[in-house]
Amino acid sequence: MKVCIIGDGLVSLTLANVLIKKKLFVDIYKPKKKNLYDKSRTLGISKSNTDYFNNEIINIRKILWKIQNIKIYTEKNSKEELLKFDNKNKEVFSIIRNYQLQKLLLIKLKKSKFFNLKKNLNIDDEKYKLIINSDPHFPNLKRHFSKKIEKNYNSYAYTTTIFHKKIKNNTAYQNFTKNGPIAFLPISESETSIVYSFKSIYKKNNFEMNNLIKRYNPIYFIKKINNWNSFKLRSSTLRNYYKDNILAFGDLIHKIHPLAGQGFNMSLRDIKLLSELIDEKINLGLDLDSSICHEFQRRSQDKNFIFLSGIDWVYELFNFENSINSSLLNKSINFIGNNSVVNTFLKKFADTGFRY
Repeated sequence: MKVCIIGDGLVSLTLANVLIKKKLFVDIYKPKKKNLYDKSRTLGISKSNTDYFNNEIINIRKILWKIQNIKIYTEKNSKEELLKFDNKNKEVFSIIRNYQLQKLLLIKLKKSKFFNLKKNLNIDDEKYKLIINSDPHFPNLKRHFSKKIEKNYNSYAYTTTIFHKKIKNNTAYQNFTKNGPIAFLPISESETSIVYSFKSIYKKNNFEMNNLIKRYNPIYFIKKINNWNSFKLRSSTLRNYYKDNILAFGDLIHKIHPLAGQGFNMSLRDIKLLSELIDEKINLGLDLDSSICHEFQRRSQDKNFIFLSGIDWVYELFNFENSINSSLLNKSINFIGNNSVVNTFLKKFADTGFRY
C-alpha cells in the first residue's frame, strides 16, 4: 500500500517514519520553496511524547535537553512565583532544536526502501490509498481546506538564542509581561532559547528586543544574543479535516499560541491516533481508505478544539489581569496552583492532553 504526504516539515517527516515502520510505501512531496530551519527555533516535547518518540519512532535522547522545573511569573510580581512545576529531579518536558530533529528524521527515512522524496506530484496520476496534506498552499487542494475558525492576536512571536555563563540549566522560566508572555527555555548549560509573544502590530528591531531581554532576564549572565527572527501570531482550527481520501494534518488543522509550547505536541498526539487507526485496518486485512479520515476527524476534532481554546483562555486571562491592573487574579491562581491535586492535574494535562 502506498501513502502520499504533502509537505516536508517536522510533522510530515515524523509521520513518514511512523508509516515506513508499518512497511507502507511513503512518498513525500517536497514543495519547491526552500524549507530552511531557523537554528534559533526550538520545540518543547512533553515526557509522554518523548517516550513515544524513543520507543516507536527514533531515539532522540542525544539531542534532547531535559527540563526539571518550570517557574511562572507575572510582571507585577516578578520576584514571586505564580506557579511552579517541580518534578523532583525528573524531566517535566524536554527542549529540542528544530533543525537537529529534522536532520535525524530525514537520515532515517533516506535509509529505507519504503521512502521516496518527490519533487513533482500529480495526485490524480498516482494511485495513493491515503493522501495526507500538511501544506496549506498546495494548489490542487487549497480550496478544500480553506474554511477555518481563526484568531489574529495582533502580535509577533520573536525567537532567538542567548549564550551565557555555564549554569545548571534545567529550569524553564515564563513571565507574563504587559506586552505578552516571554519564555526562557534551556537547551544546554550555556545556551537558552527565548520565545517572546509581543503584542504589537509593528515589528521590533534587534536593539529593542535585546533591551527587553535584559529587562526580563531571570538569572543569566549573558555573553551574546543571536539575531532575532519573528512571525505573526494566529491561531486556527480547520472546520473539515478531510476530502475523500485526503486528510489535512499538522498546522493545517490546528495552529496554537506558542505560550505553552504545545503545537508540536498536539500533532504528535494526532500521529499516535492516526497510527492506531491504520493498525486497525491492517490487522483486519483491509485497505486504507477514506473511512480512516472520517474516524480521525470524529475522534480528534473536538478534543483538539477544546485544547486549543484552553491555551487561548490562559493567554486572555493574563491579558485581562494586566488590563485591569489588579493582583487579585495573581493571588487566586497562586492559591489554586499550589494545591497539590490541581498542580498534578495541570502537569498531566500538559503532558498528555486529552486521551483519545
